[in-house]
Amino acid sequence: MSEPAGGRRGRVVLRTARLVLRELVPADAADVFELNADPEVLRYTGDRPFASVDEARAFLVRYDDYRVHGMGRWGACVEPDGELVGWCGLKRQPATGEVDLGFRLVRRAWGQGLATEAAAACLRHGFGTLGLDRIVGRAMEANAGSRRVLEKLRMRLVGCQEEGGATWLVYEIRAGDAPP
Repeated sequence: MSEPAGGRRGRVVLRTARLVLRELVPADAADVFELNADPEVLRYTGDRPFASVDEARAFLVRYDDYRVHGMGRWGACVEPDGELVGWCGLKRQPATGEVDLGFRLVRRAWGQGLATEAAAACLRHGFGTLGLDRIVGRAMEANAGSRRVLEKLRMRLVGCQEEGGATWLVYEIRAGDAPP
């Protein structure tokens, strides 16, 4: 994955030791398409791949969570070159009003602690800057990697849900329990 065409980047929201989290923009369409084209990346998401780069671009054009909610899924870019390796962020769920922590990285970025690093920054931002009291995270029961990330963040298992033929584990964390 690479920098958006023409060097255009979304607004930077957060920085960590190795990452910049920034708003995704339509110029990220090829990278977002690539991310969701890998069956292993989508294996535990319940999502389908985009049919084309144009469909990914249309999704990004319509994506208004930043404007509507002041948060969203932010592009995760590795410093110093700015390579977009996935996304991580906070999303207000329309059905419940809950704020959900989510993350998705290309396979070559797995196992390096990047998801945990990005997710911890998102929790700090959610509880600090956004003043949230509670954030939830969901992972398919079979997704040991994502469950481990949520557990490293001190999120507590609070329940499970059946959806789309899969069991989803639901985790939560409260403002006072967030990692430093």
